[in-house]
Amino acid sequence: MGFSNWVCLAFIFHAFLYLPISSSEHSPGLEELAQIPTNFLEFAKRPELFDWMVGIRRKIHENPELGFEEFETSKLVRAELDQMGITYKYPFAKTGVVGYIGTGSPPFVAIRADMDALSMQESVEWEHKSKVPGKMHACGHDAHVAMLLGAAKILQEHRHETQGTVVLVFQPAEEGNGGAKKMLDDGALENVDAIFGIHVSASHPIGTVASRSGPLLAGSGFFEAVISGKGGHAAIPQHTIDPILAASNIIVSLQHLVSREADPLDSQVVTVAKFQGGGAFNVIPDSVTIGGTFRAFSKESFAQLKQRIEEVITKQANVQRCNATVVFDSVDKPFFPVTVNDKDLHEHFRKVSGDMLGAKNVLEMQMLMGAEDFSFYAEVIPGYFFFLGMKNETQGRFESGHSPYFRVNEDVLPYGAALHASLATRYLLEKQAKPNLPKGNSHDEL
Repeated sequence: MGFSNWVCLAFIFHAFLYLPISSSEHSPGLEELAQIPTNFLEFAKRPELFDWMVGIRRKIHENPELGFEEFETSKLVRAELDQMGITYKYPFAKTGVVGYIGTGSPPFVAIRADMDALSMQESVEWEHKSKVPGKMHACGHDAHVAMLLGAAKILQEHRHETQGTVVLVFQPAEEGNGGAKKMLDDGALENVDAIFGIHVSASHPIGTVASRSGPLLAGSGFFEAVISGKGGHAAIPQHTIDPILAASNIIVSLQHLVSREADPLDSQVVTVAKFQGGGAFNVIPDSVTIGGTFRAFSKESFAQLKQRIEEVITKQANVQRCNATVVFDSVDKPFFPVTVNDKDLHEHFRKVSGDMLGAKNVLEMQMLMGAEDFSFYAEVIPGYFFFLGMKNETQGRFESGHSPYFRVNEDVLPYGAALHASLATRYLLEKQAKPNLPKGNSHDEL
């Protein structure tokens, strides 16, 4: 590295050493660089910022919106970005918002939050319970939005020292609808070099993070099948062709795909979670509809499962004298790829989160069969997804996501905001410090 590069790097490191930024005549070292995450965490824990994030999160929690319907949530995000003086583009994928902090020039690094809620009734009785019947933020996306807005406040405070551009991605429709893919199709990550994503976790203690290099979450898809027979009176089944019996055999046979056809060391899942048929105790219906999900950690296994699911359903239906049609809805519910974490970003994550939380609180985790549409981002650019612990046994049990009793430990909000800001800031510093930086296009709107 040339002398001029070292001088530039020293200036950049110094700029982020203290909050607020102060001047000093000595050249900073690694110890001072390591202070960036801890300083950002202290900033995020200030009562005025913490209370503001809590208020944002509770307002979103009270007014949950499903995928591609997050109009009020998106409006709230845009209003807060306007208050902070942050430039943004809207809409992406109907309700998505993309903000920009920094120079508007390369390098570009993105930090992402999902905004959608789930179609379920909240069972937690508290002051800020969902006001919308049948809809609930039961996966922490309300907290994710609040944390990304908190990170935006931290970064905007230091926008003049930012060496590059941080891209804020507020994404709709993560819950099965593949909002990330539509954000990509609309150009949300134009010129972006890398992206980071956070998910709150009830399984890990507050003050810890967990992830791994390589495959983290499974690829997933959905299927639906209609099994058609011949309805009639339940007392004379010999005059019918029973689709309920056929569907029952199909469901049992589908379980054999994993237990008898898959390599035990190659994790796969086939689950039938939907069964609709009949409306009376004494009538055999004409048809039955079943549906479910299938998951795997490799493209080959995923393709094999898809093929075999269709074969088992149609052929088992024929055995029972029924007909079956199988639909894999890859338009409204696109197949999610495997979420794969970039190995270089894994090292970056370990260093930054270790500087903030201590190395012992940076946990290596096993792969999970859950799925995330963050995987669409990580397919096209280096991506890194991690879990942020919020478990605190003194506050009672925290249920896992998609439970009607799901709660968020709001003490986690400063950690998420500071990690977002620190990962992005340190990434830009390290990227700028490398010689022969590739040239890129600036964003005109900045």
